[in-house]
Amino acid sequence: MSWIARYGRGSLAGPLPKVAALFGVLFLTVTLAGQSTFRHDVTLVRLLVSVKNQAGEVIGSLGKDEFEALDCGVKQEIAFFDRQTAQPLSVSVLIDASGSTLKDVRYETGSIGKFFKALIKEGNPKDMAALYSFNYEVRLLHDFTRNLNQLVDQLTKIKPTAGTSLYDAVHFAAHALQGREGRHVMVIVSDGGDTTSYYKYHDALQAAQKADAVMYGIIVVPISNDAGRNIGGEHTLVQFGSNTGGRVFYPTVADLDKAFGEILIDLRTQYMLGYYPKDLPKDAKSFHPVTVRVRRPDLRVSTRSGYYSDVVP
Repeated sequence: MSWIARYGRGSLAGPLPKVAALFGVLFLTVTLAGQSTFRHDVTLVRLLVSVKNQAGEVIGSLGKDEFEALDCGVKQEIAFFDRQTAQPLSVSVLIDASGSTLKDVRYETGSIGKFFKALIKEGNPKDMAALYSFNYEVRLLHDFTRNLNQLVDQLTKIKPTAGTSLYDAVHFAAHALQGREGRHVMVIVSDGGDTTSYYKYHDALQAAQKADAVMYGIIVVPISNDAGRNIGGEHTLVQFGSNTGGRVFYPTVADLDKAFGEILIDLRTQYMLGYYPKDLPKDAKSFHPVTVRVRRPDLRVSTRSGYYSDVVP
């Protein structure tokens, strides 16, 4: 499927089937509801957590008693715990189709195709993927599906052109994730630069956080020298990852498959923690900062940085 919905300098492209029904009047207003964050389901706060050792190896065998969760600095009782959760995945892949990606796009789309195959052929039979491209406009190439052939077919139609609307792409993809069952993930293949978006960085981050989306960035590094690289854009993707419990990869073209493979390992070994917030400060703001710790000092925990208490499922 394909449609176009323009706003500001950037745009969303494709026939607009149920977009208006999903998002109200997209050109005039959008109602936000999401999470760096995680979702507040009635009163249960759920956190997706990844744990690694100092060598970067995934640790998936910890028990509930080895975790500690703090909400607004206040320790919470973990009421729900799921090791290597198999909750269904909704994965949105956003690929930069700006002119600067021209020489690498065929390698990127090839690796994305393999990623889709592994995602859909393994794991939960409810796992689904959606595909977006972005340049001066944001184009939904295919909504959430398990049809591998259709996803791969759309990958072949990506044609780089001028402009980069990264923030608009994140903002739009976040709204499409809201309300979907299970875990929400965004994988962004880009250098992080943005030249044509209507929305700003903080708008995009907030939308992703309110959608309970874990964000992974894949930055194909053309050269090791900083000269000629978009360091500011790369930092944006790093911040997206650190604030949502994801991370960033810097593969060469030859290592693209490995980067996507590591994302799959992360997704297959996540813990799910849940708690009912108690004894929070009366003056707590809408965004509640959250910290998750483990007893072992040699382990590193990744999770969202917080959640919005005004978000309801």
